[in-house]
Amino acid sequence: MRLATSLTDAARSALRFLARPVHVVRDDGGVVLQPYRGYGSKEEIFLIGRVFREPPRRAEGAPLGSLARLGRHLFRHGIGAAPVLARFGGAEQRVVTDADGYFRIHLEIAQPPPDDRLWHPIPLELLQPVRLEVEGELFIPPTRCRSVVISDIDDTIMESRVASLPRMLWRLFLQGAHHRLAFPGMAALLRAFHRGASGEAFNPMLYVSRSPWSNYEILDEFFHLHLIPVGPLLFLREWGMTLQNPLPRRGKSHKLDMIRHMLALYRELPFVLIGDSGQRDPEIYTRLVREHPGRVLAIYIRNVSRSPERRAAIEALAAEVAAAGSSLLLAADSLAMAEHAVEHGLIAAEALAEVAAERAQEPEAPAPATTRTIVRPTPEKTRAAVERGRLDQALDQGAAGGTPPNVVVEPEDSRRL
Repeated sequence: MRLATSLTDAARSALRFLARPVHVVRDDGGVVLQPYRGYGSKEEIFLIGRVFREPPRRAEGAPLGSLARLGRHLFRHGIGAAPVLARFGGAEQRVVTDADGYFRIHLEIAQPPPDDRLWHPIPLELLQPVRLEVEGELFIPPTRCRSVVISDIDDTIMESRVASLPRMLWRLFLQGAHHRLAFPGMAALLRAFHRGASGEAFNPMLYVSRSPWSNYEILDEFFHLHLIPVGPLLFLREWGMTLQNPLPRRGKSHKLDMIRHMLALYRELPFVLIGDSGQRDPEIYTRLVREHPGRVLAIYIRNVSRSPERRAAIEALAAEVAAAGSSLLLAADSLAMAEHAVEHGLIAAEALAEVAAERAQEPEAPAPATTRTIVRPTPEKTRAAVERGRLDQALDQGAAGGTPPNVVVEPEDSRRL
């Protein structure tokens, strides 16, 4: 227990430094230059940012989740065709913002950055309509990292129920980060994935959300409050909401395209995917496993839906994962994810105590669910068992009390990835 406490204190100290607020600069006329956290490798870097005009903040003492904030964030006026200059690693690039005010930096590095730090500063300069300078941040994984972790946010890390647009808007803007509910033990689990089995791997942590970029600051604060390892919250999307078009744009391929990009960038690293059963994560992850055989070590799906349609999608994912010789955990509990990750050498054994302790601090956390397994000697036999309905049987067993069981699907030879 003393070791777990020591690890927790060390992690909290490091994360308080890493999770500091994103740099933003604005002029007196309300023009804002805002970089979002970027990422890269030893050869190339990527960063997204925005130039926009925002009304002045008159009610400084108002709570974070206010109607004024809702209007200010949803209907920011992006400034198009604004030139932005970036310099990093002995190279520079000049880009212009798109019609919504967004700019995208992609630089091939002339000089590899030092390996003794995780975050690297990148100077940015807005040239027109006013001159502004700001320093962005880039995460470049060290050579000792062992995998890339990509996690959904909504209903995976925090409860958001984004399937309902009115409720999503309420949670995004009218309730602040302090009112967001993190799933018990999830923050500790993500810290463990970041540290890896060695405790000092500092694996890249990349987060995906259907939320708009205007929600970036609230998500950033939520991560800071819960000491979740910060990563480039770059998988947000532009809703394109205006007074004339008040509904978000559709972004069906948004998540799929972004993860494909990460697989190409970190082409020498395996991946761990974390999502939930309520949206399209099972379908997206099924496609990725099929397209990139051998690249995905494990998939963790939080079971938040019991509809027959979603179960069918999970069955398809389980069969595809088994055929690839990988591992799937359909989880009702963060502790079950941690136990599976320890067993497969993805996180340190000491992290179990931290996940359990954080989970125990939540007064309404349900009792740990039972775990059912579908394990066969080969990927082919495991997939055949899933297709014969073993997943359905496992989900139906032990769920009478209202909490669905955890279900592990994997061939025997994947027990230690």
